[in-house]
Amino acid sequence: MKKNEFPRTEDASNRVYYLLLIGILLVAANLRTHITSLSPIIDTIRGALSLSSTTAGFLTTLPLLAFALLSPFVAKWARKYGAERMIFVSLVLIVIGSLFRPFGGAVSLMAGTFLIGLAVAVFNVLLPSIIKREFPQKVGVMTGLYSIMMGIFASAAAALSVPISNTGMGWRGSLLIWTILSAIGLIAWLPQLARNTRASNANAPDVPKRSIWRSPLAWMITVNMGMQSSIYYIMVAWMPNMMHAQNLDPVVAGYMLSLFQMLMIPINFIAPIAASKMKDQRILIIMTSACYIVGILGFLFANGSLPIIIVAIVFFSIAGGFSFSLIMMFFSLRTTNASEAADISGMAQSVGYLLAGCGPLLYGALHDATGGWTVPYYVMFGITAAYLLTGLVAGRGGKFVHE
Repeated sequence: MKKNEFPRTEDASNRVYYLLLIGILLVAANLRTHITSLSPIIDTIRGALSLSSTTAGFLTTLPLLAFALLSPFVAKWARKYGAERMIFVSLVLIVIGSLFRPFGGAVSLMAGTFLIGLAVAVFNVLLPSIIKREFPQKVGVMTGLYSIMMGIFASAAAALSVPISNTGMGWRGSLLIWTILSAIGLIAWLPQLARNTRASNANAPDVPKRSIWRSPLAWMITVNMGMQSSIYYIMVAWMPNMMHAQNLDPVVAGYMLSLFQMLMIPINFIAPIAASKMKDQRILIIMTSACYIVGILGFLFANGSLPIIIVAIVFFSIAGGFSFSLIMMFFSLRTTNASEAADISGMAQSVGYLLAGCGPLLYGALHDATGGWTVPYYVMFGITAAYLLTGLVAGRGGKFVHE
């Protein structure tokens, strides 16, 4: 071991092991919470701040634009400054952003949301890289654990946003309360600053960035992530409105979004472990695509039937849990070291989230143009088809090869 280097967390003491585990889980708790807490109360915010439908829709897309803008640079900065330090700075940023959102008008709301998106972009890119570096024998389990934590808090935020806003705290209090979670994550991550290291493997070749962008496999993973994320953020942004169209009241609509998030929790744990034991994940891609199709059909033909809506959400949750976990696993399974994992993660989450950001905007625009949700649902079939085709390539095994 070189001077000033630390052993992998798998090989270190129990204290070091559990401090990093707790830190990763609390960072994961902040991955989606500030996003899912917004959409159930977006109509309330729109009325309070006199926002247009377009502006409100743009607000839900801002985090995705932040992901797309920052992700290409994260791996390079992590190699220069250290992954642990980058995550710490991002936790500070997410606290600042969550404090910005409730105070002031539309500008501060958007600025705070964008800052949160920048912070989450760093988490998205570096968490898979840190897990591959520190827990190389437990990638599936660790990916499952942080996915569970992400799902629990995303679900809680979606379920509690409307009830909290109805307690007298209003929409501002409903957004502000999640700052506490970010502050706890910030404190829990402090011990990792002492272990600040490079995100890349010390023995990894210095590969020019263009080699990543020329890889067909990297592009398939990238587009696959874009399609998966597009469906997820369409659901997060528009499910409450889709539920209103099914004649459900706002509180129940918020519960449906929470149910979608909550049911993904066990899937988020099972899927990475299953994927890690398979050389070829194409059967999981096919199963996931079939679940998406059943979920879309359920929404199309529910006609306000709550049991059918719940069944559809169950299938969407199975698909969402598997699709997210699979894309996170591809960053590890298709690479040989943490440097490659960070680079492909950065590429996928840049272009992928740019594609994903178009999803909610297109979905809302089609709804406004057609006056209903039928045409948008058919667009979701097209997104699912693209997910299936790219996933069949990304899931067939093999490793990324520098070109």
